Amino acid sequence: MPADEETFDVVIVGSGGGGLIGAYAAAARGLRTVVLEKTALLGGTTAYSGAGLWFPGSAPIRRAGFEDDADATRTYLRDVVADSSREPLQDAYLRTAPRLIDELEQNPIFGEFIHMPVPEYFAASPGASPTGHSVFPPEIPIAELGELAELIRRSIPEERWGDLEGPTFSGGRALIGRALKALLDTGNGSYRLETAMTELVVSDGRVTGVVAVKDGIQRTFHATRGVLLAAGGFEHNREMREQYSPVPLTGEWSNGAPENTGDAILAGRAAGAATDLMDEAWYIPGLVWPEGRPVFHSGTRGGIYVNADGERFTNEAQPYDRAGHAMVRAELTTGVSHTRNHWVFDHHQLERDGMGSDPAGAVQPEWFSSGALRKAETLEELAELIGVPPQALRKSVEEFNGYAKTGVDERFHRGETPWDRMLSFIVGYPAHPRQNYIVPLPADLPNPLLIPIDTPPYYAATIVLSDIGTKGGLVTDDHARVQRPDGTTIEGLYATGNTMAAMSGGAYPGAGTPIGSSLVFAYLAALDLAEAPPTD
Repeated sequence: MPADEETFDVVIVGSGGGGLIGAYAAAARGLRTVVLEKTALLGGTTAYSGAGLWFPGSAPIRRAGFEDDADATRTYLRDVVADSSREPLQDAYLRTAPRLIDELEQNPIFGEFIHMPVPEYFAASPGASPTGHSVFPPEIPIAELGELAELIRRSIPEERWGDLEGPTFSGGRALIGRALKALLDTGNGSYRLETAMTELVVSDGRVTGVVAVKDGIQRTFHATRGVLLAAGGFEHNREMREQYSPVPLTGEWSNGAPENTGDAILAGRAAGAATDLMDEAWYIPGLVWPEGRPVFHSGTRGGIYVNADGERFTNEAQPYDRAGHAMVRAELTTGVSHTRNHWVFDHHQLERDGMGSDPAGAVQPEWFSSGALRKAETLEELAELIGVPPQALRKSVEEFNGYAKTGVDERFHRGETPWDRMLSFIVGYPAHPRQNYIVPLPADLPNPLLIPIDTPPYYAATIVLSDIGTKGGLVTDDHARVQRPDGTTIEGLYATGNTMAAMSGGAYPGAGTPIGSSLVFAYLAALDLAEAPPTD
């Protein structure tokens, strides 16, 4: 065989959670498996995350002593997604998630996953759980990974600002580290870094390999069983974002891995695959930091969001994807820009919760010098600084302050759900998971999430419509097999994660749905590949 060709049983494109868990599951079953990674580091967007897995019925939830009603969870998922075409995917997901956790926990490298109570995101839907179904991987000492640790993509704070995480990896880095170590421990797994897929090899309608480029040289990776595409979405592909996004977005505000440009989706489509949900994303509010880029912002406990007209438009404390979708809906229905908004708050809020990664009151001067944070002694002066009508801003603040007195947010119902109430005692910055800390809000208020904005000076930061990835991609069946527009299967081709059209449709049911889906459907692909007859 030529030097620029290699043959494996399974070729996996992408090294996020789905790619590595799929690779481990295949290699653990004796299949020679290679992971192709476009960048110099492993982990993709998973490495940025807290690695929550929305896994109803799994062992960690039972170990934590929480009851788990399978019928109630299925009812909840059906109601939230509201798309009968996705029910087979949902059933496969709910059926497989517990089995996957059981298998991973049998390997000491993965350790025991941990359930942390995180309320479901749609509290009003039947079957919603106030404690949720989210499980997380245990931390792992960086020293335990040895040289492998240097291969793992770091967190956003470390990438952008040099904030070292050590001496342990947590969240997504822990999951990636454990999966990588387990994969290599099988003796059947390997990886290729800086190896970018350009196209799929198709023979008689079947996918039999991948063409990729490394060091400027085109290489072919043959797959005797099949190919799993787990290369993320197209969040940083400007052309695709402009083509499919319902509101003006180019991808520059995304918190997904910068190299996620839809390569695998385009290759799958070129091979005849159907696509769906291309106008959707895992939306989040993004707080613009001094260097000009946004970071995932969740858990707004004080202040309000106002749009370009100075008007409040949503419950700022609600789950992040719901807040992001609220921006999209408002943009589409009002004619007013909601992709860039203003977070307005007072000095009490700054003293209590701090700004960005800085705890209470310790705001670094670059927030002001860069213009990321504006400050004024009056609301009218603040309105002039941020370019909104002064009367509108004052009206929005006074209306909110009235709700603070009664404890009832009559317009947007802030502070009424289990998720909102969780924020009454936790300050969390997703970019800095180690800096989550407990700061109880005033107990003498009728609603601790409704705190008056009445103590000057006043401040405004910028909140933009960001995301943690797109969620449109290749259509699959309940075994992760990629489908053509006519419903037939493209033999030898599988997809998962944000390369796959999401099983949850346009909804985000609970913490850990994106990564949970990526792992489950990668695992289902591996199970199917293990049973597939090899090609020559």
